[in-house]
Amino acid sequence: MTALAESLLEVKACVRFCSVCFGITEDDPCHLCTTERDGTTICVVEEPQDILAMERSHAFKGRYHVLHGALSPLNGITPGDLKIAELMQRLENSAIREVLIATNFTVEGEATALYLTRLIKPLSIRVTRLAHGIPLGSDLEFIDAATVQRAVEGRSEL
Repeated sequence: MTALAESLLEVKACVRFCSVCFGITEDDPCHLCTTERDGTTICVVEEPQDILAMERSHAFKGRYHVLHGALSPLNGITPGDLKIAELMQRLENSAIREVLIATNFTVEGEATALYLTRLIKPLSIRVTRLAHGIPLGSDLEFIDAATVQRAVEGRSEL
């Protein structure tokens, strides 16, 4: 039991938020902020664990920014509660050409994506959103109507 308590204290002492992307790290800035990556693209995610999901895909090669939540007026979460001001500061002081918004596909995530888009567009920075639709390997008959609607609206030519 003592070993577990000591380990938890060590984690508390060593783990912090990266001063650049606000992901979880032992080193500041974190490994993803200090390695050679595409410095012209930032992927905005809600939580630090979302970075891990993006990295598992090996599809994104840019930098990250963690908001630490999503807008939710009903729960009292406003722009001031998130790392939005820090994101805007990063965008104004850099050569960022694209912001990929990878917030969750929930009401709060969609509201956050729309809010960020309205803030970023006037900076003449390209704003993109993760694609969404029918999961690979699923049967159409078991997919909810909203997901089917989004998939139809976002269809692409073959």
